[in-house]
Amino acid sequence: MRPLDGVRVLDLSRILAGPYCTQYLGEMGADVIKVEPPGHGDDTRNWGPPFVGETDEAVYYLAANRNKRGIVLDLKSERGQEAVRRLAESADVLVENFRPGTLEKWGLGYEQLSALNPRLIHVSITGFGQTGRYRDRPGYDLVAQGMGGVMDLTGEADGAPAKVGLPVADLNAGTWSIIAVLMALQARHTTGRGQYLDVSLLDAQLAWHVYAAGAHFYDAPRPKRMGSAHPSIVPYQAFPASDGWLIIAVGSEKLWRKFCEVLGLAIAEDPRFVSNAARAAHREELTELITGALAGRTAAEWLKIFDDASVPAGPINTVDEVYQDPWAQQREQIVRLPHPSVGTYFGTGFPVKASDTQPAPTSAPPLLGQHTAEVLAELGYSEAEIAEFPHPDGRE
Repeated sequence: MRPLDGVRVLDLSRILAGPYCTQYLGEMGADVIKVEPPGHGDDTRNWGPPFVGETDEAVYYLAANRNKRGIVLDLKSERGQEAVRRLAESADVLVENFRPGTLEKWGLGYEQLSALNPRLIHVSITGFGQTGRYRDRPGYDLVAQGMGGVMDLTGEADGAPAKVGLPVADLNAGTWSIIAVLMALQARHTTGRGQYLDVSLLDAQLAWHVYAAGAHFYDAPRPKRMGSAHPSIVPYQAFPASDGWLIIAVGSEKLWRKFCEVLGLAIAEDPRFVSNAARAAHREELTELITGALAGRTAAEWLKIFDDASVPAGPINTVDEVYQDPWAQQREQIVRLPHPSVGTYFGTGFPVKASDTQPAPTSAPPLLGQHTAEVLAELGYSEAEIAEFPHPDGRE
């Protein structure tokens, strides 16, 4: 069995945060029905390059939409709205990321649908939430990274603010949405009722602040952009070897002494470096000493030495190198599924290994409207009625 076998999820979301959430709910066993508008479908179907396959499937779309059945409905039409109501009556969870008030305008808001199905769990993902001064602003990952303080802390000390290289605001909100769904399903066992879950990209960014927020609350020195360095732990950053870069993470005094021994530096008891606090106070001097010592060998040579000594260190991999590492296969982090257009779909694996209820991928991302007739028939529509719904390409 899988943990969400028997759970049905109605996915009205698009772009990334919502689809990322529902993809992994599907991996956990839920029957996910993804609803897209006729014509263009999910916006990310057109986000490229790269595009792959006979029908030019966008890699961006493929990355967050496996384990779903895909249907096309026009939610602005009465026919489409009625179909969503039928779907909601049998659904356990609804996930959407429309701007506040949009679904209510179509008669598909939480109050309206929960009147039909009191057990319905409704997850709404927006840029800034359903309350507060920014409620009605459109929200995108880049905006949330900037407003949420992440960009201010990312980049070199003397450089411009930088966004993280992956859409972490979207992915973080999607992850919290998964947590919210699991929380509400558990609560429903006790109450018998569903509930409304308000998730925002900006809230999710703040949940990442941890010690950075603590510095603000206690009026302590604030973290600043430091490249790969850590504001509190030294040495804990990228260093150059003779031919490239590597990461070194010395997170305890025991490791500090071992690191000095392996590096051949007699500075473990130097008053400037004898404690982490002292090393932080003399960060530049220590960095210069370490960089000089590392210059005599290649990154690969140092990584072998550190590995043998159990000093935490690692390469700075390209994405290609990550998936070429045998580790990725050993940990089942590469998913392969048949796909009608691209031949073989590739994706990233579920990041948790369970002893009894292991999630597993079931199907590649659907073509636009691939399962429309199938799902509408399950809802009780006749063949003649199904023929009246819009064609996936937008034709009536």
